[in-house]
Amino acid sequence: MKRCIMILFVMMMTSELFSQQKLVYHSYLLGSESGDTTLTEVYRNARQLKIVAVDDFEGVLINGVSTDYTFVDYDRDSAYIQVNYPGDESYFSAYPLHNDKVVFELKGTDEVNGYKCTKYQTVINSNTIEVWMTDKYGFDAMPAVGRGVLDGVMVRQMINGNRVTDLRYVNKDKKLKNTVIIPEKLGVRMTPKELDNVRKGKLVVRIPVFDDVQINFADIENFEGEIPFDTVIHFAYGTLVLKRLYIPELPEHYQIFADIHQRSNGDAYDRTASVFVIPEDRELSLTDALIDSIQVLPNLIDRREETYYGIRLEDNYMPVVELVRFFTPFGVKHYNDYVSMDGMTWQDEAHYKQEITELCDRLRGDVLIGAFIGNYDGGGHKLSMDILAYPQDYSGDVSGNKAWSLPLFNTCNVMEMEGQNYGRLFLTDSLTVTFELPADVRNVRLRYISTGHGGWDNGDEFNPKENTIILDGDVKFTYTPWRCDCATYREYNPVSGNFWNGVSSSDLSRSGWCPGTAAQPVYFDLKDLEPGKHTITIAIPQGEDEGGSFSHWMVSGILLGEKITDN
Repeated sequence: MKRCIMILFVMMMTSELFSQQKLVYHSYLLGSESGDTTLTEVYRNARQLKIVAVDDFEGVLINGVSTDYTFVDYDRDSAYIQVNYPGDESYFSAYPLHNDKVVFELKGTDEVNGYKCTKYQTVINSNTIEVWMTDKYGFDAMPAVGRGVLDGVMVRQMINGNRVTDLRYVNKDKKLKNTVIIPEKLGVRMTPKELDNVRKGKLVVRIPVFDDVQINFADIENFEGEIPFDTVIHFAYGTLVLKRLYIPELPEHYQIFADIHQRSNGDAYDRTASVFVIPEDRELSLTDALIDSIQVLPNLIDRREETYYGIRLEDNYMPVVELVRFFTPFGVKHYNDYVSMDGMTWQDEAHYKQEITELCDRLRGDVLIGAFIGNYDGGGHKLSMDILAYPQDYSGDVSGNKAWSLPLFNTCNVMEMEGQNYGRLFLTDSLTVTFELPADVRNVRLRYISTGHGGWDNGDEFNPKENTIILDGDVKFTYTPWRCDCATYREYNPVSGNFWNGVSSSDLSRSGWCPGTAAQPVYFDLKDLEPGKHTITIAIPQGEDEGGSFSHWMVSGILLGEKITDN
């Protein structure tokens, strides 16, 4: 009788001991246990779990960070992921614990961190996952939900032999005794995909710039006065739009992208396009030319006595800061129904998304952003653009060295319809710019975009030409812009011309660009450049005029660096 009472007492004590627990897991890369790690807390009551990732974002500026919980109900074979935002805004998604697509293979027994374990292994999306489980505690707790269910408590998980999650400790938690692990109301129910879109969408800082604006050739009245905020204004006979907006200063650990959508509204041709910032750091800017005349800008006269306005840095002027140069395809969207080709489905728009984090110093506060599409069509093109900022994995102090930039030159004639010349000077001349590097700037590099155009078959558009970059009189770099993948974008070019041999004109290789793509910047390392005055020269063997066409080059160069702060 005494023995039965003792057994019953032990059973009651054991039941009490293991009725409510807090488990803590430690995740890390193998070999860096003391480095960048993550803690996960698991609260257990009866047959339910509450799983919380412990991330410290205190003092770190990250927009839209949610508080997330994962709930597990073993009796209902269900898991719930809940995301929470300020103001009692909550969303959740539910899915079964068991996953028929995941099959664990028994790999025997092992001892891990003092626990006798059963080892299992599976492969998910080419990732090898090993799991060690113990039956020591008499309950189930597998915080890696979505990968099926294994009996016992997870002691270790290893992914691809290096990403480790270890059980640190298990403690009884009296506060959980009468606690409801899974709340009755979890928020708005969504599919897993919808929930993921909500979570990611709130993390992104979205700054609208242009919303389906028309860029076309039209007789418009000249704008006068100050450029107002949040108003799209057309210049240069409608081929250039400008908007002044306020952009909040983002932390240095954000990644910034230009997200551009374009479609034809009547124009059938591949056109040069550019989105840019107009710097207002000096006495004159492109804005003065837009409101008054192109002639107010500093000019360069080549040996043929051709005049080029506003293409290089001067003491009283900065050229525009080119964010993205892109090229419209042949008639996407507007002409999709005009041409039908076997096996070809035309796209509804061209999409250009390019990282511009390196130019973040030009994207804060009062900013003038312009967009140009060269065309002579009354319908022209429709353009939308957002600036998107994504938080990166944060490490370190947000108050570090600041990004710095200095625009040196830009021969892209965004004011073409107001008389700004094409970049034809390279036929007889080179382009030389004098600049001064401040003493508090380091890790300097040149951001360079170069595309060749014109001249029909023998012109620079269709023939590789070496660009030479000369610094302080010495040849520093050579570069030949060339794209041979243009045929990849055939579905964006419904009215591209077709030749006798079956090749489309949009398929042809070109000098650094393709119809329907963005030109890719290249970067030249100038980290050894000393503070003070320097000259940079761009030389290109531009081809001769051919018939009614001529070759020309659109080159832009921006110095990038880090401005040293006194932290």
